[in-house]
Amino acid sequence: MGLTEKPLSTLHEKASYDLDDFEVPTGREEAWRFTPLSRLKGLHSGKAEITGRVLTQAYAPAGVTAEWVGREDARIGKAYVPADRVSAQAYNAFEKALVVTVPKESVPAEEIRIEVRGGGSDGVTYGHIVVVVEPLAEAVVVIEHQGSAVYADNVEFVVGDGATLKVVSLQDWDDDAVHVSHHHAQLAKDATFKGFVVTLGGDLVRLSPSVSYTGPGGDADLSGVYFVDAGQHLEHRLLVDHSQPHCKSNVDYRGALQGEDAHAVWIGDVIIRVEAEGTDTYELNRNLILTDGARADSVPNLEILTGEVAGAGHASASGRLDDEHIFYLQARGIPFDEARRLVIKGFLGQLIEKIQVAEIRDRVLNAVEAELAR
Repeated sequence: MGLTEKPLSTLHEKASYDLDDFEVPTGREEAWRFTPLSRLKGLHSGKAEITGRVLTQAYAPAGVTAEWVGREDARIGKAYVPADRVSAQAYNAFEKALVVTVPKESVPAEEIRIEVRGGGSDGVTYGHIVVVVEPLAEAVVVIEHQGSAVYADNVEFVVGDGATLKVVSLQDWDDDAVHVSHHHAQLAKDATFKGFVVTLGGDLVRLSPSVSYTGPGGDADLSGVYFVDAGQHLEHRLLVDHSQPHCKSNVDYRGALQGEDAHAVWIGDVIIRVEAEGTDTYELNRNLILTDGARADSVPNLEILTGEVAGAGHASASGRLDDEHIFYLQARGIPFDEARRLVIKGFLGQLIEKIQVAEIRDRVLNAVEAELAR
């Protein structure tokens, strides 16, 4: 299948299952100008041999099905069309896809767990996951990434009429891992999607969460927390495509950076099409730069093609710790190091508290504590 007739937006002009529709990026393209291509280890060029090792396992509670299928399965690629070279490469190179289905009107007693574990960074590998939540069902999904790998994948979330899906995606890779991933949520009429991304590990991680609507009344909430250490490149590129009336979206990502050449990139694209009257949307990104030598690039974009919106806005801020907050705590007898730690924990903790799964929430809080103790 060639290029789609309807581009995602003026900032995302291509969507195709065909790898040949995408040129190998050079770094001069808008979509790739922040990404250090030399550190992708061939994921973007297709020249690397597919010899990597990644084990993906699903743990599904009673009533939920998890199955491995071939690419001929009709559920593969139904919600998401690749929007760049690496995404198309992953779509054309995976061997089997994991499909998880939550039946109509069901509410599983436990969260669905998907574990992705890398077995080494000496070769690239690709994957594909589809999560289908049928009408009026509710589910919580945790996707956890660990180990070492050079890995690209696409993840499709298909949320049916009146259904609710909550997803926590944890990137806790080893220091040498490279991960490029697209997470796409397709929301039907009156569907709700809450996605929470936590990115801590890896040498280079580039995640692209996106949302589209197929009926009115959809509600998407995208949140994320990241902590960038010396030499790390953590990149999040979001797209919310409002093409249906009376839908909502809210985006809130926060990051902290410390160490030489720590680099965070956040791109937030929201488009409100002519037919999407009554849209209510807001996106926010905030970064705390804790040391010299760290860099945060934050670019919010909002395209409004109709005058009939309920609300639309965006904001972005990157800066140092607020001296007034530190002084306030020190004036009450709290030492500087402890005051600094409390301010950073408070900044990130406001979002971390939104994580639905207590075990993951505690792990993330402990990981932030460990980062601050360095």
